[in-house]
Amino acid sequence: MLAFETDCHIFSGCGFDAPGLHNFVFEPLFKIGSFEFNKPMLLALLSTVVVVWFFWAAFGRAKVVPGKLQMIGEAGYDFVRRGLVYDALGKKEGDKYVPFMVSLFFFVWIMNLWSIIPVASFPVTSIIAFPAGLAAIVYILWVFLTFKKHGFVGAFKNFTGYDKSLGWVLPLLMAIELLSNLIIRPFTHAVRLFANMFAGHLLIVMFTVASWYLMNGIGFAYAGASFVMTLLMTAFELFIQAIQAYIFVLLACNYVQGALAEHH
Repeated sequence: MLAFETDCHIFSGCGFDAPGLHNFVFEPLFKIGSFEFNKPMLLALLSTVVVVWFFWAAFGRAKVVPGKLQMIGEAGYDFVRRGLVYDALGKKEGDKYVPFMVSLFFFVWIMNLWSIIPVASFPVTSIIAFPAGLAAIVYILWVFLTFKKHGFVGAFKNFTGYDKSLGWVLPLLMAIELLSNLIIRPFTHAVRLFANMFAGHLLIVMFTVASWYLMNGIGFAYAGASFVMTLLMTAFELFIQAIQAYIFVLLACNYVQGALAEHH
């Protein structure tokens, strides 16, 4: 018997079924052959629609004297452009990457925000496939730019931290740097976003279900405390959602900067 069933409360003879991995598994909304389309996919698609619609509405008919929506769009665009891209890449090099980084930031942020939206109530990035896919795009861009900027030999030195002055330590350092740059870096880029959103969603679900389960007899006193924790965790999650989008794009900017920088 599940804790979130309407007749399941403490002291009523049913146990508390704690949230877990089953809360991240969804039945398909529909199937086309072997392809299954589920709720996280729908929310990811809606995230794309929301981002495209917002910037189209904000800048589709931009005015010299901006309206409210255009002002919000300009503030968000300028935040990513100046606070992330220009800081990492400078204005000259950074301008060409601003559209990509702005799109990436708001796409990640909206996918995170679904966690606190009624009915949706699920952060898309708590499914590892989505952060991994975005991290793979950044990784491919970083590798491509490294080879384009430095050529094969220069890229190899960039990936391995080659410095002949290190002497006998050089082979060990090169192996460590190669592993770190080509395998660990994209892995941690994806996992950092996934793990934070996974843990945050699990905590919110835990306190939400516990609030309902404790609503019986003396348990009402504890249900109130659990509900307060639900509100606090939701507010904290709002902060984390924005921070994780910021960090994800900040790392993407740093990777591009590393690809374009002269080897040292």
